[in-house]
Amino acid sequence: MSKKSVAALAGALILFAGSAFAQSAWPNKPIKLVAPYPPGGQTDVASRYFAEKLSGVLGQQVIVENKAGAQGMVGAEIVKNAPPDGYTFVYVNSSMMCINPYVYKKMPYDGFKDFVPVTQHGLAPLAMSVPPSLGLKTVKDFVDWAKERKGKVNFASFGTGSSSHIWGEMLNQAEKLDMTHVPYKGAAPAVQDVVAGHIPMTIQDLAASGGAINGGKLTPLAVTSAQRWPRLPNVPTFEEAGYKINLTGWNGIMAPAGTPKEIVERLSAEIRKLVQTPEGKEKLLDMGLIATGTTPAEMGEIMKTGCAAWGDAVKRAGVQPE
Repeated sequence: MSKKSVAALAGALILFAGSAFAQSAWPNKPIKLVAPYPPGGQTDVASRYFAEKLSGVLGQQVIVENKAGAQGMVGAEIVKNAPPDGYTFVYVNSSMMCINPYVYKKMPYDGFKDFVPVTQHGLAPLAMSVPPSLGLKTVKDFVDWAKERKGKVNFASFGTGSSSHIWGEMLNQAEKLDMTHVPYKGAAPAVQDVVAGHIPMTIQDLAASGGAINGGKLTPLAVTSAQRWPRLPNVPTFEEAGYKINLTGWNGIMAPAGTPKEIVERLSAEIRKLVQTPEGKEKLLDMGLIATGTTPAEMGEIMKTGCAAWGDAVKRAGVQPE
């Protein structure tokens, strides 16, 4: 072997050793978890739970930063442009990764090219709810009530292009209700306005609406999951209410493309262990999530098939790209 070859091999070994050392030392400084929705909603609550627990097992503080706006796109773009060094991650949901591309003509990121999956940690069903003052008990009750007021009924979502929006529009189209969509910058403010009686209906995540439902401030009419929500066993699914639609949103964690695989796998494993414990499962239920816990590869496959299904739903809902 020539002297040049030996020198090149030695250099490569040094670089490899340095890279391996850097990755094995991860994390050696605080980690940022971007929550791309306002405080009070599912994304914020779950992000803070993960931050607290992961700080303990990783030995470094995990800091949540709320970067709300444009249906999660503001926060996602920030993470897309962050260094792929394992110190910036983003909390995502199916609305951000699967629905936005079908609703917005100009996207600041590509969910498949600009990020790598870490884990899908939970399914996120929604609950259709109305103020108790309306006296409605079922989806049919609401449909009949809305038809009597055709063209004068609003419904609230947690953002244009959100799963909340798409479900409302699918009901709108199926029953020809001519409802007006009112998007909010997050689930919490939308729920607050429905509780206050300013808007008669919303289809929201159970992290934001669960407290109001349990406190008697909202009446749940149906849930969007394939099975009934464990904490609301008397509330039917939409399918049981007569609508053959089976689309459940999900939540997950992603990293900027190029983040070292070893770091992604380590964080994925820690989150999976956390959400699959009895305590973790109960905590996620408190946040409106059914615990899953996937590998990065499994989350990638879920996105491929799930995003296509959400795209079909957007078309059925008659939502035109903005």
